[in-house]
Amino acid sequence: QVQLVESGGGLVQAGDSLRLSCTASGRTFSTAAMGWFRQAPGKEREFVARISWNGGSTDVADSVKGRFTISRDNAKSTVYLQMNSLKPEDTAVYFCAADLPSTSGYYSGSYRYPINYDYWGQGTQVTVSS
Repeated sequence: QVQLVESGGGLVQAGDSLRLSCTASGRTFSTAAMGWFRQAPGKEREFVARISWNGGSTDVADSVKGRFTISRDNAKSTVYLQMNSLKPEDTAVYFCAADLPSTSGYYSGSYRYPINYDYWGQGTQVTVSS
């Protein structure tokens, strides 16, 4: 069992920065690939970023490339999403999610889809005003 708790959301102006944190409980964090997703009102949950279990590989959505960075600190069981140059269209509830490896040690190849994640946090609201 993994519990995820996000923090760091808030109301900011366009161009500002925020750093989201997601802290995990449980011993499996260090083996979990972690993702960030977001969901705006009336829209589907969409992929934002992902980081491999050891931080050696990252991927971000085209819509946030060059502005958002994902990182992790396994010693603190925490994954971060640094968001710079925020835009009103970034307004959404942001969720972190954990993708645990299979018994064979493989992770989901389709990691941009929410269904491939095993655990989710409750979300944190980010609102960007223009």
